Amino acid sequence: MSAVRYDLIVIGSGPSGQRAAVAAAKMKKRVAVVESRSVVGGVCINTGTIPSKTMREAVLHLSGYNYRSVYGMNYRVKDKITMGDLAFRVQGVIKTEVDVTEAQLSRNSIDVVHGVAHFVDPHQIRVDGPQGDATLESDRIIIAVGTRPAGSPKVPVNGRTIVNSDQILDLPELPRSLVVVGGGVIGVEYACMFAILGVRVTLIEKRNRLLEFADQEIIESLSYHLRDSRVTMRLGEEVESVEELPDGGVVANLESKKKVSGDALLYAVGRQGNVDDLNLPLAGLEADSRGRIPVDEHYQTKVEHIFAVGDVVGFPSLASVSMEQGRIAAARAFDDHATTSNPSFYPYGIYTIPEISFIGKTEEQLTDEDVPYEVGMAYYREVARGQIRGDTTGRLKLVFHRDTRKVLGVHIIGEGASELVHIGQAVMILGGTIDYFIDTVFNYPTLAECYKVAAFNGLGRLHRYQAE
Repeated sequence: MSAVRYDLIVIGSGPSGQRAAVAAAKMKKRVAVVESRSVVGGVCINTGTIPSKTMREAVLHLSGYNYRSVYGMNYRVKDKITMGDLAFRVQGVIKTEVDVTEAQLSRNSIDVVHGVAHFVDPHQIRVDGPQGDATLESDRIIIAVGTRPAGSPKVPVNGRTIVNSDQILDLPELPRSLVVVGGGVIGVEYACMFAILGVRVTLIEKRNRLLEFADQEIIESLSYHLRDSRVTMRLGEEVESVEELPDGGVVANLESKKKVSGDALLYAVGRQGNVDDLNLPLAGLEADSRGRIPVDEHYQTKVEHIFAVGDVVGFPSLASVSMEQGRIAAARAFDDHATTSNPSFYPYGIYTIPEISFIGKTEEQLTDEDVPYEVGMAYYREVARGQIRGDTTGRLKLVFHRDTRKVLGVHIIGEGASELVHIGQAVMILGGTIDYFIDTVFNYPTLAECYKVAAFNGLGRLHRYQAE
């Protein structure tokens, strides 16, 4: 069988693969996307980002969480919330997003080949598909295969009572108690959701604090909210084994000899790159023990014409960043050196309850770097929109240079944080100072006013110290 030739082959149709394919198609290149699933969209649309964020929205709505401070702690939109209620909304959004992705690929004349991709040599890929095998050939290849939940011999995942993040919506019913192993982004997000639904959650994390890459003060605030939702946190603890009980319950045995029991257990420790089927050695490549492929700052592997993007290259494993990596890799593959991006200005969105978003440096990083900085703080309760929305515990922190007053970081916890952060992002990218927020009029009432309040607060501290 002769190989079908393309200008670019992209393996994977998640955010990074989709964006890479479209970017190349806009350059008038002939592009093929190989997707192992029967539908496009990858983990992001089908089992990861979109389902979890949709579930979060359903949880917030049905539980009435956002308005309990207004209407009382017993306020509910629906009394008995089921897994079916959550799955119904999730499946609707997934279907729409798959349709949108398929339409975009079709509109850009991108061929989608369904099946499992294997390297034959550095330029040829065999696809084992449901409609038969095909061989594709190209001088440029982008690997965007994503990741899957990592397993552990200590945790016998069974898809019923012991599940990973891909299986969480398949739980037959809402458990009364849930053990979450792993205090990373995925584990903490699901811990928040189930706690808001009234599930007794125990969160086990081997590190001594959650989400170490985020601002410590913001994470302390999140930890307060978790405890306020009756989440028990076992930090600095490691799981030795997990066993299923005869009555259908689950017990996690900790190395400290503690036992943590629940109706179900979510194992959310790490992700593993989907590289097993690729035959990477035949392309001259290898992955590390976590299935991650090493790349340079332009996402080029050690084989010049092969690039890797998205979660398979490791941190930060954010859909937004993966899209940008795909765009840059496609440009570089066709020798467009003008397309660049600055990772220091990538925003982070963590969809806990309340949500967290930040950009730039944390106080801890600036302290380690001996950078003279000051902080301005605003609380949602200080602006009218916070009162109207019923979120009086959110806060926005501006970190700025004491001498130049340039904005060095923005850290937000509260509903709408992932939208609000982009105002600070724009100011930082354009090299702005906190004076921008002082001199700018924001719509009233909005949460955006927090920037002005925080700027005044920061300048007040600065002037007070200078006067001393």
